[in-house]
Order: sequence, then C-alpha cells, then structure tokens
Amino acid sequence: MTAMRRATGAAGGARRLEGRLVALGVTGSIAAYKAVELLRLLTAEGADVVVLLSASAARFVGPLSFAALSRHPVETELMELLPDGRIGHVVIADSADAIVVAPATAHWLGAMANGLAGDVVTAACLATSAPVVVAPAMDGDMWTHPATRSNVARLRDAFGYAVVEPGSGPLASGQSGVGRLAELPAIVDAVVAAIGDRPVRQPAVDARPPLVAGLPREADLVGRHVVVTAGGTREPIDPVRYIGNRSSGKMGVAIAEAALDRGASVTLIAADVSVPLPDERARVVRVETTGQLRGALLEALFGGGGGGGAPSPLAARFDALVMAAAVADFTPAAPADRKLARGESLSLELRPTPDLLAEVARIVRGLDGEGSETREPVTPTPLLVGFAAETGSLERAGAKLRAKRLDLLVANDVAEAGSGFGTDTNRVVILDAAGGRDELPLLSKREVADRILDRVAGALDDRDAASQTAGMQEASR
Repeated sequence: MTAMRRATGAAGGARRLEGRLVALGVTGSIAAYKAVELLRLLTAEGADVVVLLSASAARFVGPLSFAALSRHPVETELMELLPDGRIGHVVIADSADAIVVAPATAHWLGAMANGLAGDVVTAACLATSAPVVVAPAMDGDMWTHPATRSNVARLRDAFGYAVVEPGSGPLASGQSGVGRLAELPAIVDAVVAAIGDRPVRQPAVDARPPLVAGLPREADLVGRHVVVTAGGTREPIDPVRYIGNRSSGKMGVAIAEAALDRGASVTLIAADVSVPLPDERARVVRVETTGQLRGALLEALFGGGGGGGAPSPLAARFDALVMAAAVADFTPAAPADRKLARGESLSLELRPTPDLLAEVARIVRGLDGEGSETREPVTPTPLLVGFAAETGSLERAGAKLRAKRLDLLVANDVAEAGSGFGTDTNRVVILDAAGGRDELPLLSKREVADRILDRVAGALDDRDAASQTAGMQEASR
C-alpha cells in the first residue's frame, strides 16, 4: 500500500460510499489481483465491502486476502452457508447497495447475459435488484469478438448494467490492444454513480453479511510509532484513598495489541488497568495520577523537554496518539499526607484536572492556551484520537471533537449493555474532523480497535501523501 494510493481515496472530503454495502464480484482473469486494490479504494470511500469469488478467480487470488481486508466471509460456493445458516449470496443480493464485477471475463459476460447461474457472482447478480457495475478484462481479440460485443450490449441495454469498458495497453497474451481492466478510480466512480442518491437498501447490521472475527490485519503500521493510553487515573485523597473511575483498560490495551500486530512500535502509557499488558512487545510506562499521565505524554512528545521552551518547529516523536485512558475530571485540591481518620462526614474540595488531549493538540498544532498560532506546528503532524464515554446520548461528542481539535473521536454510551467499562465488547461511533460519522455495531473490543486503526493507518498514509505532494511542488518552483 502506498501513500500516494491512499491520497486518491476520500482524503480531504466526505467519503462517497459511507454506510453503503458494496459486493465485489471477482472472476477468473489474470487481472483478479487488481481486485484487492479495488477493495481498498472502495473501503477508503467508506463502503462496507463483501467479496464474491468465482472458482477460477480463486486460482489467481486466494479468499484469505479478501477476507482479511473486507472482514467478511468470502463467498465461493453456491451452496455454502454463512455461520448463522443463511445462504451467503442471497444475503448479499438482498442487502448490497451495488454489485461491481471486476474483472469480468468473456466467459462470465456470456453466462450472465444468458442467465446461467453457475457461480456465486452470476447467482448474486441474478438475485439482486441493486445496480450492477461490470468492468470487463480479457484479450483484445476476445473483447472485439461479436459474441462478446453482443453479450455486453445485452447487459447494458436489456439489463441496465453500467459497463466500464476496458482500456488499451499491453495484455497478458503479450500483445497490445484494448482489453485491460479499466483504471480502478474510474470503476469506483461508476459504483458511486450507479448508487446515486438511492437510500441505503439494508441499514440493519444483522441483515447484512456477518463480520468474521480473528482474521489477520495487514502490516500497515510498520515504521509507525503509536502512543496509546489505557486505564483510569487515580487522584489521591490520602495515602490509602483515591478518586477513580470504572475503567478497566481493556479498550486501550486492545488498541495497543492490535497496533503491535500491525507492525507499529507502541508506547503504552498505562494507568490503573485490570488486564495483562504487552510488556514484552511494547514500551510500557506505568502512571497513577493525571499529573503523571501528563508528564508521560510530554515525555513521549518532547523526549522529556516539556512544552514551554521547546524549539520551533518541533519534530514529531510519534505518528499517532490514541487517548483511550479514562482521565479523572477532578482531583482533591489538598490531598492529605497521612491517612484521614474515619469520621461522620468528609468534605473534599475538588479542582478540575487539565484536559491532557486538548493540551497535546494545541502543542502539536502550534497554538497557545487561547488558540492563537504562536509557533510552528509539530511536523509531521501526529494523528490525535480521543475517546468520549457518555451516558444516554452522544450528542456532545461532535462538540468535543471540535473543541479538542482532534482528528478522530470514538464515542460510546457506557450505560448501554455490553458497551460500558469492564466489558469485552463495545458499540462505538467514530467521528472525524471532516464531519464523517461511522456507527459500528456491537463488536469485540479487539475488533473495535482494528476498526479504529484502519482509520488511523489510512489517515497517516493520506498525511504522508499530502506532504510528498507539497514537497514536490515546492521543489518544482
């Protein structure tokens, strides 16, 4: 995956397929390997992608690659059932907002034009009322043969399919001519156009193809340094008592472990946690109070220098900060240095703790406490991800993202069953600075971690691509 490739996706604007389910049918052309990249581009536009693979296509690209990237079971057999007993290609036909067949072979065009449902791709297209986009790829003489042209005309004129015609250039046969799979961004554009402003066909997650847990993610964070905070801070009342919260640290540790599995170098700043830490693989910094957590963050950012007299511009010492720790909002104004005696009542004066993530955001963006630009920002600018634990409503989440100047905010209702502190699952909404909103179903915390890191990895690629482009433009002046 290249940074420039990521830049051709939805960077800098609304994702055009947000919330859509797109079925990607792959048939047995040597261009089948390009379908992996097409899946990435569709995902970058916000689509939930499920793959249908013909038997001949599976000889070129294995199902595991598509499953790992789509997080869905790959449909390869007509009679194969989903884990919940449903027929896979029928579920896809009933719930997909569009089906795109790329590459489509001459054999598949002929079978589809005559309604011969001999594979899952053809069967799903026959069973759906969703728009279908077809991108053929084959040898030049096959493409120009009257049989192929007749089949294409029937799909376009009688069935209403959108056909993204192949381009010209070197072919697998060694010849040169028309037959190459169209450029992938053009295929994505055709899918967007085919869906148009139609309503989402099946918004209910349970009615869509299921996700598959436990699949490997690609090593898309190799060379990245990710800082993760986890657990709840403890603010001392006296040497034996403290103010704390219910955070177990499970979400933060899951993010750290997922980042490690994807090749990142990870610094885990752990407050009070109730789960094992990946001490052997990550650099673990243990803290207890909000003040100690602040010091650890400044150490990670500045290498121990603190923010006051740091040079300008600053070089970034990490690529992303995922602030999953539950930081206490208040701390005793005057903690006792000895254990307080039991009494009838106890009054505590509390003062607010600093907003650590907002402080880091100001520093990396070159802002002072009032939000004014006072120095050069940290370069390259680290990606900042915050968490918002709410109860009853997530209405305040968007305002928090903007106020803290974050790139992503992960919000959840901790009062919801299965989504609170200490659970193994979570239901979150991921908000981004461009106004995007990704509502995830109830998932394991590890799966939530990977969904967050999918966004982090893509955003870092976009950041680096923009930097490369700016550098080339500067050099050309």
